[in-house]
Amino acid sequence: MTFEIKHLTADSADLAMWLGRAEGLHRMLRPQLVAGYEGEMRRVLADGAQMALLHEAGVVRALAVFRAYRNTWNGYRFYVDDLVTDEVRRSAGYGGALLRWCEALARGWGCTAFTLESGVQRGAAHRFYFREGMTIEAFSFVKTLVP
Repeated sequence: MTFEIKHLTADSADLAMWLGRAEGLHRMLRPQLVAGYEGEMRRVLADGAQMALLHEAGVVRALAVFRAYRNTWNGYRFYVDDLVTDEVRRSAGYGGALLRWCEALARGWGCTAFTLESGVQRGAAHRFYFREGMTIEAFSFVKTLVP
């Protein structure tokens, strides 16, 4: 498996090109993303998120959206908003490679916790996270707020 990982921030000069390449894959996880994907992702990145795209010759195979912030529970926390691997390429090692890349970045940034949330219906993802050494430490409660 020969791949590269492209790290993107709001200021990346080639952001539009890479977002165009990543959109289809990102929608596998988040089909509800708004029609204006590039604009929405630019807003997410402007709010402090970053992206990592694992690609082979420019074809995106896995992506992660992440951020780091300080809270009272974990200290300096690295949080993965989204992690998705191409459905037809699962079990090829891309997800694990990207997760380990993110963990190394988190360690380099001095984070004290590496965290993510996963929908209760995503059993295969949960098994993957357990294999990667993660544990369940909390429940996430949500209440939709309609303006």
